[in-house]
Amino acid sequence: MSFSDLSVHGEPFAVLPEGGLWHEGERVLILADLHLEKGSAFAARGRGLMPPYDTAATLALLGRLMARLDPRAVIALGDSFHDSRAGARIHRADVEALCALQTGRDWIWIAGNHDPEPPDCVSGEWHPEFRFGRAVLRHEPVAGGEEGEIAGHLHPVAKIRVRGESVRRRCVASDGRRAILPAFGVYAGGLNVMGRAFHNLFAPGALHAFMLGRNGVYRMPEHHLVPDAGA
Repeated sequence: MSFSDLSVHGEPFAVLPEGGLWHEGERVLILADLHLEKGSAFAARGRGLMPPYDTAATLALLGRLMARLDPRAVIALGDSFHDSRAGARIHRADVEALCALQTGRDWIWIAGNHDPEPPDCVSGEWHPEFRFGRAVLRHEPVAGGEEGEIAGHLHPVAKIRVRGESVRRRCVASDGRRAILPAFGVYAGGLNVMGRAFHNLFAPGALHAFMLGRNGVYRMPEHHLVPDAGA
């Protein structure tokens, strides 16, 4: 399975097909927006069309990724839990699966807008933001902020046209100064990087979308990207 190299303010990472960043030198895995218990949140509100099995599926995906990489530490960039009641709804088996993934390694949770406080069911450190090498890790990107920012929150996706057909995929969006990671959660949607939410976040003409494919990551420069219809 192939990946693509990415430098953020001089800090080297690999973009993984699953949507995370991997720092080989420090053996650190960075992920964003797991949104655990999103399905049960929708069910609790009477929106039952979304089966409440996303937590198990997301943790299974994370488990396979961690088995391959064996990270020393994991940093989750906020909105790891879909809401403040997620800890009360999460199934015991999913708590046990998460605890097993945490065993023997450092785990940093960054507070998000969906989960400003940690649920009682998890261990690890909880921070509003976190410094890692030359990078600053936070949940929500700050327009005009410092170089080296790595964030989530916006769930970036990129769209291109290939032989007359449109291809739309989750992506890591970066101009080398900052990077915004896609949502890792299996029920999370996405916003097109050419849309209004991303305006003023990247240097003009410098954006690259690291599009996530089934077996690899494909780096696309800004001039190849297209907005969604009607945007």
